[in-house]
Amino acid sequence: MTKRIKVDELPEFDAAPYLDSEASIAAYLTDILDANDASLLASALGDIARSRGMTEIAKSAGITREALYKALRPDSAPRFDTVSRVCAALGVRLVAMPLHD
Repeated sequence: MTKRIKVDELPEFDAAPYLDSEASIAAYLTDILDANDASLLASALGDIARSRGMTEIAKSAGITREALYKALRPDSAPRFDTVSRVCAALGVRLVAMPLHD
């Protein structure tokens, strides 16, 4: 007989260990931006910042570590200025593309 696995007993997935290059970060952000959800974007930027080190990213972005944690928690809606500064600190930028080619 096969043992049943309960979904709530599974460990929570952490994307941070897989975000090890600017290319993987850019691909991750592109997929997240397609969802058009500010809180999901904040959470994803938090994943990426943790993969690079929150202290280093906060310093590069010119904000405190505590403010970075607060801005990038999953239920937040960060200001565009914060998103832009964090992206620059991560070595990526948001790019506009036409919806229809």
